[in-house]
Amino acid sequence: MNTAHTGRRTSWLVFAALMAVLLLLAAWRPLALPDEGRYGEIGRWMLQSGDFLAPRLDGLPFFHKPPLLHWLQSGAYAILGVSAWSARFIPALHAGLMLLGLYLSVRHVEGETRARQAMLVLGSSLGFLIGGQYVNHDMLVAAWIGTAIWCMGAAFMHGERPDTRLALLGFASCAFGVLSKGLIGIVLPGMVILAWLLYTGQTRKMLALPWLRGLAVFAAIALPWFVLGQHKYPELFNYLIIGQHFARYTGQTFNNQWPFWFYLVVLPALMFPWGLPFLAWLRPRLFKTAMAQDRRDSAVQWSSLLWIWLGVILLFFSLPKSKIVGYILPVLPPAACLVARTWRDWRASEPLKTRVFGALLIASLVLSGVANHVAGQHTLRKHSSRDVALLLGCALQPDERVYALGAYPYDLPFYAQLRQPVLMVEDWPTVRRTSGDNWRRELFEAGDFEPAVASTVLLQPSVLTPAPAGAWLVTPRDHAPQSLQGAWQSAYQGQAWTLWIAAKASAPESPPAAQQERLARCQQQGQHQ
Repeated sequence: MNTAHTGRRTSWLVFAALMAVLLLLAAWRPLALPDEGRYGEIGRWMLQSGDFLAPRLDGLPFFHKPPLLHWLQSGAYAILGVSAWSARFIPALHAGLMLLGLYLSVRHVEGETRARQAMLVLGSSLGFLIGGQYVNHDMLVAAWIGTAIWCMGAAFMHGERPDTRLALLGFASCAFGVLSKGLIGIVLPGMVILAWLLYTGQTRKMLALPWLRGLAVFAAIALPWFVLGQHKYPELFNYLIIGQHFARYTGQTFNNQWPFWFYLVVLPALMFPWGLPFLAWLRPRLFKTAMAQDRRDSAVQWSSLLWIWLGVILLFFSLPKSKIVGYILPVLPPAACLVARTWRDWRASEPLKTRVFGALLIASLVLSGVANHVAGQHTLRKHSSRDVALLLGCALQPDERVYALGAYPYDLPFYAQLRQPVLMVEDWPTVRRTSGDNWRRELFEAGDFEPAVASTVLLQPSVLTPAPAGAWLVTPRDHAPQSLQGAWQSAYQGQAWTLWIAAKASAPESPPAAQQERLARCQQQGQHQ
């Protein structure tokens, strides 16, 4: 009893240490662009505006994804303040949920030692340490998909009848998955569990699921936002479900197009430094051996669940042309379990195993820290408007507006703590005809939900000449159109963006000299650093 208690205490200390590393990495870099700037700002705007129905990008309804991330993020901002670290707190919490689900599930089936080892593998993998503190929807939906599969798998392995409580937790997890990123929150767990039940001959147990209660739980959690949103924005279903789900999955024109085998390369990289052990476990002979036994045996059912979980989700995301690395975060838990098995089956001395395992752990932590730092520095040099935003946030007066030309500065509203949308200047009629899958399309499609608001935010180039009174303008550093000459003058040159003010006063109460004075004072105070 004492040994078991000590083992569990050790496992919880390992869990706490891995989460501490994750949260430390989350505080170590600026917002990555465009994703972290976009989603970090949506949560901030939600808290500021008090509109918890429509996620908004630059003040416009942004319905690419459901709102769970933004709801939770606005709560984190309210408690912890607005910062890059608090923006990452919610994805990190869900990474913790993924880690906890793995530990509890493996402990139940394979024991304390194997559970702790699987937890160490997952919690020290590059995909977990980077993806677990990256602000987007991927870790949220991955955690809830994993939780749903663990719960449903355990429910069906409980006996002749599924365990009711675990099944209801599975339904609830699917609902939170849908609120995280849409239909894959229920489709992927459903596909994995159905394929597993078919393979193991357990489909008859499906009749004993608490369907009515489960669907009621699912509906109570997942449906209210969709119903309220559809009522206020009649095109919501068509845009979010048809456009952002089915069209993106089957389309040929979206960004990030990769060949079918893309994830077969990405997965071992996400599993670094456990990629080689993972590939070793994928040898066909071992696969055939694992799947050729009595499928009614509980050990075989457990092993087959891991394999089917891995295979179904990899295949699902390999079929569409558009592929993003974070899509396959849901397969990290079964991959970690399979890696842990390689250490059990490796015929080497325990001291050697321990030394190699420890060396891989250290390698992962070092590489994750280096990758975090390098990515942050690259963002600051090439993309981030943080230096300009902090200076602007210091110098900006409440009645002054910020314009942008040439690109959307995703992180500027966040770092400058803007109270009003950035006024985006483009030839929008032409953009509608020619724009691909980019920031311009994000904005004008968001504007279609509220055309009256869009008409005040998405403006034509003529508004910049002459420069409006008390206005500020930001442009990418390499973007200085001739049309600005004479109307605007460069006031501050950041690493990646330029801040402009009017070249001459367009109103007596808003002289450019006053803006320049405030900028100089903020620079002296070090507010822009």
